[in-house]
Amino acid sequence: MTSPQEKLLPATRRALLHRIATAQAEGRAPSLVAAVVRGGKAVWHGSRTSVDGHGPDENVQYRIGSITKTFTAVLVLRLRDEGVLDLGDPLEKHLPGTGAGEATIAELLAHTAGLAAESPAPWWERTPGSLRPELADVLGEQPHRLPVGRRFHYSNPGYTLLGALVEELRGAPWEEVLRSELLEPLGLHRTSAQPQAPHAGGWAVHPWADVMLPEPVENLGRMAPAGQLWSTAGDLARFAVFLAEGDPRVLSAASVLEMRTPAAPAEAEDVAAGAAYGLGMQIQYRDGRNLVGHSGSLPGFVACLTISVEDDLAAVVLANCTSGPLTATVAADLVRIVAEAEPRIPDPWRPLPEVDQSLLELTGPWYWGTHVAALRLAADGGVSFGPLSGNGRRSRFRANGDETWTGLDGYYAGELLRAVRRPDGSVSHLDLGSFVFTRQPYEEGAPVPGGVDPEGWRGIR
Repeated sequence: MTSPQEKLLPATRRALLHRIATAQAEGRAPSLVAAVVRGGKAVWHGSRTSVDGHGPDENVQYRIGSITKTFTAVLVLRLRDEGVLDLGDPLEKHLPGTGAGEATIAELLAHTAGLAAESPAPWWERTPGSLRPELADVLGEQPHRLPVGRRFHYSNPGYTLLGALVEELRGAPWEEVLRSELLEPLGLHRTSAQPQAPHAGGWAVHPWADVMLPEPVENLGRMAPAGQLWSTAGDLARFAVFLAEGDPRVLSAASVLEMRTPAAPAEAEDVAAGAAYGLGMQIQYRDGRNLVGHSGSLPGFVACLTISVEDDLAAVVLANCTSGPLTATVAADLVRIVAEAEPRIPDPWRPLPEVDQSLLELTGPWYWGTHVAALRLAADGGVSFGPLSGNGRRSRFRANGDETWTGLDGYYAGELLRAVRRPDGSVSHLDLGSFVFTRQPYEEGAPVPGGVDPEGWRGIR
């Protein structure tokens, strides 16, 4: 049987090893472990260590910090999909009395609730969670720093509130809900709230000398939903597959796509950096590639999980140092190395097994005024609609089963596309959010807003 290590070309494997070796050496990390995922499974893993003969493998736990937030977001989306809550609900509706209940659940997920970035002193990442036993201890006397809903402002206490929301609606501790609803169904048996051997120790490396200091390992208590988890390269590789494809046992493909979709207004510096935030997931545009996932850090550890859905690739990088390798950059580089050396081979084109002739007649060019757009059938029964070439309003649509389609992305996201027929059954026009598209520009007899000049098209007289 071919091992996962042999599924990438030797030159690609060496390039990946070179990248993590450089990261470990230049970042002065006591150890670093990485994995690459393609085709729904791990196809490569590698590690580097400062101790000969003790290189970590994909089953060694590291603390993953804020990647925990993505796990918490999945639990919240499950509640939404079950109809227990709506993302537009104010937190106060389900978790009253926090002092931050004006913010909606979506705003908490997207870090637009205006809450403080951190809990009140002392620094929560390096002190016991027992110092903050209640939500009031996490939020402080003035939870907000900015107006609710106005801008992106990363907030660790915001995810503490989401964890408390999960506990309130499930009637069980966040850790128990996480294990039963996410970790066990996905087979993430090496992901846990407390470290389980074998696990790496966390270290601080002196900035001006090659010496180290052990970092304390704290139980974060109430702050756990924001950054408590320990995991492995192997488990995070499996989690990456789920975040790209969904799993009906946990969350649908449509819901994980929603998590990966920008939900927070970006600041100028975020736009310049090509960064955005979805619902519990960071979004980055790097080297012409759309990358989604999350980074994480806690004293003694840095981590990153990143996914390129279009390339069918993901990468995980974990290291046990407080500051050192830029794991987000390394993970993006691992994706790029494989994507460039062994680009994804497209699935074969195949004709549709069957087609509804009444839908087939809707395909082709349609005119809004003098602008031409084309409607094309998709294999899943939906359609795409947009310019024949170049830039313009272009969207994919989901079929509703009654000659209407709902926009999935782009300008027409959420808008209704409808085929309007004449009394004899022939197609009159398409209606898209009040825009009338006809088979000919300003077609005579069509219900074009403002009417059509009865003299028709003409030259200069």
